[in-house]
Amino acid sequence: MKKTAAAQEIVDEFKTIEERYRLELLLDFANLLPELPERYSEHPDLLERVEECQSPVYLFVEVNSGIVELFLTAPKEAPTTRAFASILHKALNKHTVVEVLDFDDDFPSELHLTELVSPLRMRGMRGMLARIKRQVSEKS
Repeated sequence: MKKTAAAQEIVDEFKTIEERYRLELLLDFANLLPELPERYSEHPDLLERVEECQSPVYLFVEVNSGIVELFLTAPKEAPTTRAFASILHKALNKHTVVEVLDFDDDFPSELHLTELVSPLRMRGMRGMLARIKRQVSEKS
């Protein structure tokens, strides 16, 4: 399995920072999740709920000319979950179908966060990734 250059940058950033600052870095990502465009914010019924997440996380994938565009939403009151959505957005948005489908399923583990966040939260991130891949596969 492979990673995009953006994903590798994220992994390197988490790997090189001291453990005590990793949670802070994670929470910084929560502020970087783009808002949904109007076509989705006004029609939340188009988004898929990520059932693996405790918090209400929704996503939608568009595939145009072999390029994947991701749309994710997570509540501001759930910064860890929102950060995971933001990380996946940064790692996979605007990449090719092949890059997304070949993306490393173990990516969440490579962030070195298992000591800082619960296994349930890590399961949520894996759930987001699996649903992204499934939607890409269905739409390409």
